[in-house]
Amino acid sequence: MKITRLKVNHLTAPIGNNLDDLSLSWTVEGAKAPRQKSARVEIALDRAFRKTVFDSGARADIDSLAFNPGIALEPRIRYFWRVSVVTSKNEKASAVSTFETGKRGEAWAARWITAPFGDGSAPFLVRKTFTVDKPADVRVYCAALGIFQIEVNGQPATDEVLLPGYHSYTKQIQIQTFDIAPLLRPGENTLAFHVGWGWYRSSMGWGGSGPFGPTIGIACEVRAKSRGQDALLAVSDASWLCAPSPVLRSEIYYGEDYDARREIAGWSTNGCVAGDWAAAREFAPEAGAAGPLADRFSPPIRIQETLTPEVIKTPAGETVLDFKQELTGWVEIVNRAPAGATWRFQVGEILQKGNFYRDNLRSAEAQYTFTSDGRVGPVRPHFTFYGFRYVKLEGFPETVDPADFKALVIHSDLERTGSIETSNPLVNRLFANALWGQKGNFLDVPTDCPQRDERLGWTGDAQVFAGTACFNMDCAAFYAKFMNDLLLEQAVYDGGVPYTVPALMAWITKRESHSSCAWGDVATVLPWTVYTYYGDASLLRRQYTAMKEWVRYIKRQDDEHGGVGLWQSGFHFADWLALDNFKNPKDCIGATAPYFIASAYYARSVELTLKAAEALGEKKDAAVYAKLLKKVKAAFLKEYFTPAGRCAIDTQTAHALALHFDLVPEAFRPRLVAALVKKIEDNGKALSTGFVGTPILCRVLSDNGHADLARELLLREKYPSWIYEIKLGATTIWERWNSLLEDGTCSDTGMNSMNHYAYGSIVEWMYRNLAGLRPREDAPGFRKAVIKPDLPAGFDWVKMRFNSPVGEYKVAWRRTEKTVAFSIVVPFGAEAEVVLPAAPKTVKMNGKTVAAKNLVLRAGATTFSYAPAGQPE
Repeated sequence: MKITRLKVNHLTAPIGNNLDDLSLSWTVEGAKAPRQKSARVEIALDRAFRKTVFDSGARADIDSLAFNPGIALEPRIRYFWRVSVVTSKNEKASAVSTFETGKRGEAWAARWITAPFGDGSAPFLVRKTFTVDKPADVRVYCAALGIFQIEVNGQPATDEVLLPGYHSYTKQIQIQTFDIAPLLRPGENTLAFHVGWGWYRSSMGWGGSGPFGPTIGIACEVRAKSRGQDALLAVSDASWLCAPSPVLRSEIYYGEDYDARREIAGWSTNGCVAGDWAAAREFAPEAGAAGPLADRFSPPIRIQETLTPEVIKTPAGETVLDFKQELTGWVEIVNRAPAGATWRFQVGEILQKGNFYRDNLRSAEAQYTFTSDGRVGPVRPHFTFYGFRYVKLEGFPETVDPADFKALVIHSDLERTGSIETSNPLVNRLFANALWGQKGNFLDVPTDCPQRDERLGWTGDAQVFAGTACFNMDCAAFYAKFMNDLLLEQAVYDGGVPYTVPALMAWITKRESHSSCAWGDVATVLPWTVYTYYGDASLLRRQYTAMKEWVRYIKRQDDEHGGVGLWQSGFHFADWLALDNFKNPKDCIGATAPYFIASAYYARSVELTLKAAEALGEKKDAAVYAKLLKKVKAAFLKEYFTPAGRCAIDTQTAHALALHFDLVPEAFRPRLVAALVKKIEDNGKALSTGFVGTPILCRVLSDNGHADLARELLLREKYPSWIYEIKLGATTIWERWNSLLEDGTCSDTGMNSMNHYAYGSIVEWMYRNLAGLRPREDAPGFRKAVIKPDLPAGFDWVKMRFNSPVGEYKVAWRRTEKTVAFSIVVPFGAEAEVVLPAAPKTVKMNGKTVAAKNLVLRAGATTFSYAPAGQPE
């Protein structure tokens, strides 16, 4: 027996993160007992636990999903914490981890500094030499307007990249904390930063929304602790020295221009005598360009893996690298060019007629230009990133060595938790495509796409993909950061939610362009999804304000237009990119009436906020939301359904929404299900849904007795379908069902991403229905689960594993000619209700005959076998 996955606020041994609501979690593995007898949590200032500041004592009620000690934390302190568990069979284990607080609102001695040359917008190098007697417990606390790389004595101080990430900068600037003690020596040491534009200074948004602020810079403190004494070793001010950067230009969409001849040898070391250094300029950020400083929320962004290319020559004579996979990151290239020579690369997602193609990136130039200083060695971009599969080389020799090139895959460093494998290789590729879409778009913010002139935190995409994301990876901390940004943005819009979080600067200044249904509803859907998957009530409590504010916003729209219980005003993306708008096929908004969708989501958001109120014990709020929900549902039914139960909006999405959100009486459901099935069959057994309908369509079919039709939609190979994309070579999820036409040509250049994860939400159906694992809202965090797999034709076997917050679930089933066999593993401390599909009255359970109903499994492995009724041909 051992204790693993010790996390603090869902991060492993965090340093300097926001810990206002301290939450400790862990997993027990390898126990023979099914459950915990007691647990004990201790927190101390030393590894030996002699200086204890908290001791829970052995208690039966301590929950490994989220234990909140409720203690006051001091700023800039390293804490040790130990959890000890005793099982119901008296097995014992303990484990120790750490966390370290940041500044926690302390006043700053640091000043914002920037380069003294130009207008404060040019990338720059900045350094400070300081003295330390004993290099122990030395920390750097820093914040940036822009992106930075940090070095100490010539060595990187972290393996994180694209620091400090993408935030709602005008509302809050995150502070990063680094332990630099291992890089120090007694005496003089040099701390240095390389600072560039990043998201902060780039013009984000199609058409150019403008930067968040005009001046890039850093603020920094270096502090040491020795024998209880706190020493300020260095603080950013005009005594720091700046020099021009070798980066001539770097923007998120543009890419980067780099001149290696401008590099300064040893620029981050004590002995540097080269370069043109000048005193830094202190400045105050422009009004509205930077929010207050706060400890970081963001999980780290890191290089996660590398890929090597195939070198191809196109019919147009181009030299192109094919990495065989759409990804987000950089290309690292071994420079072999002589001094003064310049080479360049551009990136693209697809080839057209065998040639390099980038027109669908719109105004994003997505390039890198390098001027050589004659040295041989690896080079890569610094302050930007790319979404790509193909790379066109310019200025290289006719023949290049593939070993000189590699793609560096970067994304937020989140634990991989789920996987699915089936007997169908096309479905396996679809699962991989959705996972790669998540990797490519989880770069501090859940973006829509990583390649063109957007790369924004579109809220609708985030909302529909949240369930899939939380199965694939541990997203609790990632989404907590996103919801923090969302809550900050809501203050600008009086409870409304901008289309993207962070909001574009143009939207912030004009107070326009916000609050579409399904997009803004991320404010309620995401907190409830995170609570359901992770079981941490402290996260729900923190985000409950955003939920209430969003419902207040919708109700205000309702009240301003009659107060009947419907949302019937404003612009809505609605069922974006659906295929059923036959009156205007070029319109991106589908045929499902936008106000139908808005009113459906009105009910959904009220319902989820009601559930949150009940979970948090907010009884008065719960009563208010229960009354409002009743009103909205009644108004929705009156407006959109006949007394006999016919839906007035005759689309697949309308029927699916009404069923999935439980907006109709039980007596109406059979008719609604039959109508949905008929609409799909009349459409050639093809979907016509967009961003709203697609994520729930197969789940609605499976949950209402039509799993085989859901399977037919999944396995359909003709357009429109997921497999259609794979047949045309997709390695991520497309934005449009027909991003490529059947002949492989790009269908549209105005809005056509090959890495857009929204339709990858089908993977949630794979976990919940194909494999059958479903969380229970009344026992969140998978403390209790339902395992209810479909058994559709077209699959011989399915394997699923999910390392839930409580431990690893495994579900596998295999069909033979006459029987089906199941293997299920339930983790320690968990319980699963098993509903076997098409089961007879009795089944074999671990070789013994048992009744097939009321099956409840606790920790351990269990097998079932039986001959299913109505076995498909």
